[in-house]
Amino acid sequence: MESENTCEQSFQDDPENDGTGGLAEEASTEVGQEVSATEQESSGAEQALQEAGEAGSAENAKADADSVDSKEKSADNDLSKEKTDDSKVTKTVAQHYNELRESGLEARGNSRIFYLRNFNNWIKSVLIGDTLQKVQKERSCDHKYVVLDMCSGKGGDMLKWKKGRISKLVCVDIASTSVEQSEARFKDIVERNQNSKRREQIFDAEFITADVSKQRLKDMYKDPSISFDLVSCQFALHYSFESYSQADMMMKNVAECLQPGGYFIGTTPNSYELVNRLRKSETNSFGNDVYKVEFLSEDKDNLPLFGSQYSFQLEGVVDCPEFLVYFPALVKLAEKYDMKLVEKQSFSDYFKRHHKTSENRTLLGRMQALEPYPAENYGKLISSNEKDYAFAKEALDKDLPNQQQSNRRPVKVGTLSEPEWKAISLYMVFVFQKVGDQKDEPKAEVEESAEQEEEEPHGVKRSLSEPEEEEDDDDENKASDAKIIHTVDDDE
Repeated sequence: MESENTCEQSFQDDPENDGTGGLAEEASTEVGQEVSATEQESSGAEQALQEAGEAGSAENAKADADSVDSKEKSADNDLSKEKTDDSKVTKTVAQHYNELRESGLEARGNSRIFYLRNFNNWIKSVLIGDTLQKVQKERSCDHKYVVLDMCSGKGGDMLKWKKGRISKLVCVDIASTSVEQSEARFKDIVERNQNSKRREQIFDAEFITADVSKQRLKDMYKDPSISFDLVSCQFALHYSFESYSQADMMMKNVAECLQPGGYFIGTTPNSYELVNRLRKSETNSFGNDVYKVEFLSEDKDNLPLFGSQYSFQLEGVVDCPEFLVYFPALVKLAEKYDMKLVEKQSFSDYFKRHHKTSENRTLLGRMQALEPYPAENYGKLISSNEKDYAFAKEALDKDLPNQQQSNRRPVKVGTLSEPEWKAISLYMVFVFQKVGDQKDEPKAEVEESAEQEEEEPHGVKRSLSEPEEEEDDDDENKASDAKIIHTVDDDE
């Protein structure tokens, strides 16, 4: 595909940075003591920005705005053509997810990425739950909450919406087979609820097969006047960045029926991290035994603002073309539709901020989001390479003197193998809010996260493919940029 604008990136190699955003090891003992943690947080991208100075940063910001503005003016000319002419990539994506078979619980349990997928699902659960709580605090107690799940796949987030006690859900996906499976999952939830002794109020649901980057959704809703409190797009935003007009239509669909004060949330790969690893590679690809990313272009210094294609392979789940999501462009498109960025965090930072609450700690255990180390009952670890758990062993060794002095049982920790951490460290969480009349402003800590966007260098943001969601909240997964060790309590 023809490049639509290029932006230079000021990434710089950092010999101390392995491309994962550094090492952050965190653990607490059963009696509440903290096992010492180490953290290396400055990435090559951040160092390059610091060396460039504030003046360079201002020039970069202006270049971002100018390049996106120029695209905005020129893209309207071919928008109508793109609406009726499906690209080869679009058909490939739809075909991939239509042909993707659902694996059984036993097969998923034996998967090399079992814990990685569950960790990503935990991230989504916390993100959705926290955002719904924010919305509910800002609305009247009798408000009926309506949600749009864009690129909803097979409906893997259905139980999250049920737990959030929403009134209406609209699921939209490009793959017709996935939409059918999602609708079947909803009917199963309704049937099980009807047969249960403890019946709950189940939301109404609407299912639509559509390409959200090329078709106006408002024309397809049963009620065109529908108004959403929350729009969610998990691990799919990257497909819309094939062209400016597709990204623009995607954001229009997000915002057009979103209420003032409503939120747009999602998960997507960090383009800076992708480009950083690409430039450290001797070829146009990088990865390990869990994932592989291969860029179509061999020119690492001139990646297009839109249409920067790469393929992403995730063990047994995803093998699909994707496009870098350049985040400053996403922010500017959001502003065009009266949405402001209020939060942007790596998966590891999001985990560190949220995992210590009682509810989220319990959820970690229930969802099996981290692998127990050492292996339980002398079983096998998910990776056969002991070196993949070196950081977990180091954390346990540091706590050994405390165990001996207090005669405590050995600490059990939850973690992920090195290859899995490198895969999830490509991902980030984002939250936008529709500007309008509202009583509550975003929290200060959230605003700080948004301010960090201005400090990032030129780069391209891109998204790793997501695996299809699993039954009972087993789900698709992607990234966090540090290795985290979590002490597992006996009741988790």
